[in-house]
Amino acid sequence: MHSDWLIPDWPAPAQVRAVCTTRQGGISLPPYDSLNLGDHVGDDPAAVASNRVAFSRALRARPVFLQQVHGSGVARLEMRTPDGTPADACIATEPGLACTIMVADCLPVLFTDSEGRVVAAAHAGWRGLAGTGGCGILENVVQAFRATLLFAGADSASETLAWLGPCIGPQAFEVGDEVRQAFELADPAAAAQFRPHADGKWLADLAGLARLRLTALGIARVYGNDGTPAWCTAGNPSRFFSHRRDRVSGRFAASIWRL
Repeated sequence: MHSDWLIPDWPAPAQVRAVCTTRQGGISLPPYDSLNLGDHVGDDPAAVASNRVAFSRALRARPVFLQQVHGSGVARLEMRTPDGTPADACIATEPGLACTIMVADCLPVLFTDSEGRVVAAAHAGWRGLAGTGGCGILENVVQAFRATLLFAGADSASETLAWLGPCIGPQAFEVGDEVRQAFELADPAAAAQFRPHADGKWLADLAGLARLRLTALGIARVYGNDGTPAWCTAGNPSRFFSHRRDRVSGRFAASIWRL
């Protein structure tokens, strides 16, 4: 693993591994420098392919790169699952198969259980997180995760753990009133995650909104992004890609897999 990459600080079981990359460790040229893993952002395809091979070797597992569409679809991964499968979350039980989410401001969320039977990853942009009628990407992936957990034979007392990766922070995520309303209609408590900003805009805490949704789903063990500046993609240009900041940007990745 590259020394700059983030290793989640959470009590995951020994057979579960997770990592979140940064800009460092690849061969892409500016403005995609250097470890761009996105093949849909205008970077040299050969550089992206090389970066993905290097990433896979570092993991010693096979990362599956989804076609993320800002929706709420969940893919169940197998070794034969092709890259480019349309979904915004994925689940795996097979060892050596890495659930992988690419981001450049949206929130990556990784899941496992206290027995390490199942792993999952979700791409939580505001649209996918808000969903429809209070049911979005986190609700869908947790439902599928729990069903897979039962099928895998995990003990009924096995707890779900979640880790929130870097995303655009509440210091930089300016949104319109339609975003605030989308969350408050589903949960009035979401109002606390928005601060008034200039010209009728709001500053939104994406990680805070995700924590609210996870709490409502009964997941109490949530780690990682706490909304402080160190986790903000827009505020740390030397470490993280940010589409909001740069418009033309690479993608970093968060992955989780079983040994």
